[in-house]
Amino acid sequence: MAWLYIIYSEQLNKFYVGIIQESLEIRLNAHNQGKYGKGKFTATVNDWEIKLTIQCDDYAHATRLEKKIKRMKSRTYIENLMKYKELREKILNQTR
Repeated sequence: MAWLYIIYSEQLNKFYVGIIQESLEIRLNAHNQGKYGKGKFTATVNDWEIKLTIQCDDYAHATRLEKKIKRMKSRTYIENLMKYKELREKILNQTR
């Protein structure tokens, strides 16, 4: 099983979109501990919090979903995904 996740840093006032197959808590701790390298975006702060998770059919589906969201390059789109269930369902179906 794979998941798409969106985390948010208040310090940066930014969202980060990623995908996982393992535990979300382990991944969040890794982001907050800077385990992905000092030059990496999420390693610059340690206040990341989970804002949204979406269960995907498989890893390939999660990858397509992540790419679609990132291509939007829109904070408003991410905020609307968190707010509207029907938008999440629509994008899930589009990326299947």
